[in-house]
Amino acid sequence: MGGDGKVFTLAQVSDHNSRKDCWLIINGKVYDVTKFLEDHPGGDEVLLSATGKDATDDFEDVGHSDSARDMMDKYHVGKIDVSTIPKKTKYKPPKQPHYNQDKTSEFIIKLLQFLVPLAILGLAVGIRIYTKSS
Repeated sequence: MGGDGKVFTLAQVSDHNSRKDCWLIINGKVYDVTKFLEDHPGGDEVLLSATGKDATDDFEDVGHSDSARDMMDKYHVGKIDVSTIPKKTKYKPPKQPHYNQDKTSEFIIKLLQFLVPLAILGLAVGIRIYTKSS
């Protein structure tokens, strides 16, 4: 096909995301891989899951052979307008308030941290006085 002159947006390429019409973006180029779905060694699901985004990382992670890369030329339909592909952002977990698992208020914990040792000390003094007087 070799559609070097055509430039597509991500939205346009994303519309081609089914077994009957499947397009991928790899290294800034757009490929119509519909006819290759049945022949893909990894199965058609792998290709279908890569639609609607830049699939370059997915493609490179697999380590395709030179013959596989050469085969891509016949599926090439154009280029992607890179300004339509969102920039990768670093994942930030949502901010959540501190969660106290045991649901005990901090005031009660601090109060117990003070009172329990005091009660133990009082008990020890009481036992000491009781055993001395006997």
